[in-house]
Amino acid sequence: MNYQLNHLRELESESIFILREVAAQFENPVLMFSGGKDSILMVYLAQKAFYPARIPFPLLHVDTGHNFPETIKFRDDLVERLGARLIVGSVQEAIDNGMVTEETGVNASRNGLQTAVLLDELEKGKFDAALGGARRDEEKARAKERFFSHRDEFGQWDPKNQRPELWNLFNGKKNYGEHFRVFPISNWTELDVWQYLALEKVELPNLYFAHKRKVFERDGVLLADTPIIQKKPNEVVKEMKVRCRTIGDMTCTGVWLSDADSVEKIIEEVATTRMTERGGRTDDKRSETSMEDRKKKGYF
Repeated sequence: MNYQLNHLRELESESIFILREVAAQFENPVLMFSGGKDSILMVYLAQKAFYPARIPFPLLHVDTGHNFPETIKFRDDLVERLGARLIVGSVQEAIDNGMVTEETGVNASRNGLQTAVLLDELEKGKFDAALGGARRDEEKARAKERFFSHRDEFGQWDPKNQRPELWNLFNGKKNYGEHFRVFPISNWTELDVWQYLALEKVELPNLYFAHKRKVFERDGVLLADTPIIQKKPNEVVKEMKVRCRTIGDMTCTGVWLSDADSVEKIIEEVATTRMTERGGRTDDKRSETSMEDRKKKGYF
């Protein structure tokens, strides 16, 4: 138990150090917030890093318009409780004004449309650093990221052109118009996140805990039944006991059969599963390099 506690405190210390480095090196950072557990962890760590002052940068949520309603309510309640500034980039508005074109058909998703909206919000806000809650164990493209991930003036990422980070020295120098994505919890695993959230008793959306929901199966993934998703004739809706492991756009966020209705049970489940956290994300299944391709174009 002491080893586990020491491990979590070391991760916490590292992340807080990086958050403070961002505040010291950049003039106008923003924290990307999805309403999921990793971004909730980021907000919690930022509170610790700058206590007793408020978090010194705003939160940015790219809203697809197809989020779980529970996520939006949790987001709004958290922002009100913290007294934080929330910026919402709307994919629906981007569709309406012709910035992006909505996909059609049974596999349509707005997840890929987030990139243009994110880059537009970073440009409008003149943000020079965007803090994200990505972890290296999530997906193979994530594992290529450094803590400080340079983006060019078009918001694009070159995985072959990253800066060394020896001895936890971070180089935030950039040219005008460029910015950085910064990932303070890169060294955390999904299990680390859950153990820390349990240790600190951090409040979470009820989507993460087992609950009854109408779902249907598509390509081996359970999706929540919603009018947003056009179902195929052979897709049958059933009520099952499920929970989310990740939270995102309803069109591509799979749910998991689960009886885990407490953080302790979730920790036990995560510790024994062989399926990765993003194994239920249908957007990652579009190609072998779907995440890396999106990241190169500016996805977080």
